[in-house]
Amino acid sequence: ESDVEGSTHAQTASAAHVFLTHAGSGGGHCELTAHWDCRIISMAKLFESIGKLGLALAVGGGVVNSALYNVDAGHRAVIFDRFRGVQDDVVGEGTHFLIPWVQKPIIFDCRSRPRNVPVITGSKDLQNVNITLRILFRPVAGQLPRIFTSIGEDYDERVLPSITTEVLKAVVARFDAGELITQRELVSRQVSEDLTERASTFGLILDDVSLTHLTFGKEFTEAVEMKQVAQQEAERARFVVEKAEQQKQAAIISAAGDSQAALLIANSLAEAGDGLVELRKLEAAEDIAFQLSRSRNVTYLPSGQGTLLQLPQ
Repeated sequence: ESDVEGSTHAQTASAAHVFLTHAGSGGGHCELTAHWDCRIISMAKLFESIGKLGLALAVGGGVVNSALYNVDAGHRAVIFDRFRGVQDDVVGEGTHFLIPWVQKPIIFDCRSRPRNVPVITGSKDLQNVNITLRILFRPVAGQLPRIFTSIGEDYDERVLPSITTEVLKAVVARFDAGELITQRELVSRQVSEDLTERASTFGLILDDVSLTHLTFGKEFTEAVEMKQVAQQEAERARFVVEKAEQQKQAAIISAAGDSQAALLIANSLAEAGDGLVELRKLEAAEDIAFQLSRSRNVTYLPSGQGTLLQLPQ
């Protein structure tokens, strides 16, 4: 064993001598390699530091971004807290802070928005009526937490169709089908008043309510058209009768005038004799002479009474 151990130590010492001899001969190369290794390690540490800094900035930016939210013009926000539920405060326009992953903003549009609600109902005389109501609505900003808690974000879908149908059926049932046409303004005003009062119980404001469409069933429409045709024919017949009566009265008046004129002429002839006839002849001759004197083709008038004799009969 001692011989083996001695041989092993001898080999190790020999190898160490060879290594040191080789290292001594290439010392400059080792120093250059160690220098580049140090620079590479330094750059790796620098990049690692930059990566950590960028990651920290990204995480910090994400946290800050998640802690900010915007409320646009005409909108309001309600905050939902995972531990306390819906808060009573209503957040106005602008940029605001919240606790990330704990609080969540629910944005509501508080501007007036239009909505058309079609309803089929019955009139007082049991006629089917198709009505379309146009509504301009908006929520009460101070009641948004209650609206979100009790109704939800789609409050207009849940509230407006039901209360509109309810109010329209109640109001239309007070009028006959004909009155809905002739008293449309009164119907629209009553619908607006009742619907505005009903919507206020849900935290909604109605800026305008108007009837945009009003039609009836096919049978009623045909009956109305037939009635209008009959009325037009009756008006036409009455006009014809009145025209004939007026023509009759005109003929009677004309005949009475002619009779009165003939009677006056007869009386005049009986009183004046031929003198009236001679007077009329002179007036006629004077008129004829005046008309002929204005003609270029006539240069003289015959004397005597021949002028009157040549008149056409």
